[in-house]
Amino acid sequence: MTLPVPHRPPRRPDAALWWFAASQLIVAGLWLALGWRIGLPALLLSHGAVLWGTLNPGSALFSPVLRRLPTRERAVWLTIDDGPSDDTAALLDLLDAHGAKATFFVVAERARARPELLAQIVRRGHGVGHHSASHPSAAFWRLGPAAMRREIADADRTLRELLPGYRLQWFRAVVGMANPFVARSLRRCGLARVAWSARGFDAVTAEPATVLARIERTLAPGAIVLMHEGAAHGRSVETMAALLARLRALGYRCVLPQARES
Repeated sequence: MTLPVPHRPPRRPDAALWWFAASQLIVAGLWLALGWRIGLPALLLSHGAVLWGTLNPGSALFSPVLRRLPTRERAVWLTIDDGPSDDTAALLDLLDAHGAKATFFVVAERARARPELLAQIVRRGHGVGHHSASHPSAAFWRLGPAAMRREIADADRTLRELLPGYRLQWFRAVVGMANPFVARSLRRCGLARVAWSARGFDAVTAEPATVLARIERTLAPGAIVLMHEGAAHGRSVETMAALLARLRALGYRCVLPQARES
């Protein structure tokens, strides 16, 4: 139940920073030579590009990002963010009952608090991905180099300590937002960034039918489906049960990526 997928950590992690520095020199030159009527729009355009690249989860402006699996088969990559949580064990039982595999993108601090659940994910044949140290959802997009290093590189060490011998390969940015400082830590840790192509906003929407309807709008062969566990509304397990039943009814199977260097 695996599918070969390109594994692409950033090769030139500082390229975007150099590009931005060069763009500001160009902006300054335009401002001095042609005045603010040209310089100001150029400044806003350059800063707008950085903002777009940061806030758009599918943007590859600062680092490569995997948005879907390269297949025409009715196969999807089911990804579950934000654990381990009180829902993890029940989700594992559900996945087993449906013969489905998933990758759990875990938060390192939560994994350290519940190492038995992390070990159980791997023992039962599922994948583990990296989803930061502390999940700073409101601030991740604007973290500077040192804070970003703590959220990625330090968390990477924690997860490797908890799963000796396990090869961590995938990273998902918090809320999907990756600024220019993410790439260097991904390169250092050998991680490739993963986004998604189908989501139902299950972390905030309590009604399973609404979540499924949103996912189905963009569901297609090779979709990367974004789900969550431990949502405050308490219906994550119920929503996952509905999703797995719907995927089976539509003829989709849940597979894990088999990384290959590209």
